[in-house]
Amino acid sequence: MRLNLWTEIRTAAQVARLGRVSAAAEALGMHHSTAIRHIDALEDALKTKLFQRHARGYTPTEAGEELLRTSNMVIDQLSQMLDRIESSREEVTGQLIVTAIPIMDQLVLPIIKDYQAEHTAVQVLYHADVRTFHLAYGEAHVAFRAGAEPDHPDNVVTPLLDYRLGLYASQSYIRQHGRPETLADLAQHRFVISELGEVRAPFHRWLLERVPEDRITLRTSQSYSAYFAVFTGLGIGFLHPATAPEGMVELFPDQDIPEWATKIWLVTHVDLHRSIKVRNFTRLAQEAAKGWAR
Repeated sequence: MRLNLWTEIRTAAQVARLGRVSAAAEALGMHHSTAIRHIDALEDALKTKLFQRHARGYTPTEAGEELLRTSNMVIDQLSQMLDRIESSREEVTGQLIVTAIPIMDQLVLPIIKDYQAEHTAVQVLYHADVRTFHLAYGEAHVAFRAGAEPDHPDNVVTPLLDYRLGLYASQSYIRQHGRPETLADLAQHRFVISELGEVRAPFHRWLLERVPEDRITLRTSQSYSAYFAVFTGLGIGFLHPATAPEGMVELFPDQDIPEWATKIWLVTHVDLHRSIKVRNFTRLAQEAAKGWAR
């Protein structure tokens, strides 16, 4: 039996199903004579009569009934196969690698939580690091980048937000050390900074140019440690308004200092940008960024 007779088998099965060549031809979108030719060719190949022809139409023989049963099973299995392929294309599984500068931890981690609530089968690998991960080499699927617009030709770059920080102090710090009333007063206060690459950030350079070295009372390589140090009153530090704990005092809310702001870009690789796994994450990031901006 040649495998290239599927078209003829499909035609014969439809004739057996409907009982008339004209009805089968219409259902299959072919000419009446083409349907007859298919049946004749199939009977010749099988050397078996599949139909009894009479005035009322075509009645399947025992062989014709077997052909109908088998073709129905094949069509069923093909449909199931197509459903599985369609589902697997839409199903989001595997690993998603996300990278961001460490000071964005508290903004990015809630996005990851919401993402995994939608896609429970995805494992997220999160790198909080100042180094640039190469998307073209598969080091990351989604990157939050700060500063100048990334210009790699294989990347899709979306502006996410203007990331504006503020100087914050806890109530306990203010009770113990007072509150600076002007920027000139900062030189008399205590500060917390997170080091590594972040010390090169414009806002850290701005601070280090105005505050004596001995007023930096805590340096840490961990952004979370710096965050909690400011929260517990060890010193004044930079926080984003969206992540500053309740009760923290923003010291200069009316100051518009360029060095305290940087642009954040959402970066994906062109080959993965439209994949469901990446697209759904970037959608959640863009929705979250609207809340940060407010």
